[in-house]
Amino acid sequence: MSTINDLFKALSHENRREMLVLLKKGELTTLEMATHFEMSKMGVAKHLRILKNAGLINSYNKGQYLYYSLNPIVFRDVSKWIDQFYSESKS
Repeated sequence: MSTINDLFKALSHENRREMLVLLKKGELTTLEMATHFEMSKMGVAKHLRILKNAGLINSYNKGQYLYYSLNPIVFRDVSKWIDQFYSESKS
């Protein structure tokens, strides 16, 4: 299980945040994701691996392709963590 530090580290990179925005629209393979970035497929795969290790995305194999999708449960956890500061500042 990832920690809040793992989550924020994964979210800290601009390319990874953009990947999450793309996945919000639906599942993508590494190759499909790579068409949106000026980096190698290996570079894209590395960023996707970091997002997956942080629990922000899921993956599954279908034929010869690996598909990625968002893991909405983890986003709720991040939101709850951030909300604690908003709630306290209103007091």
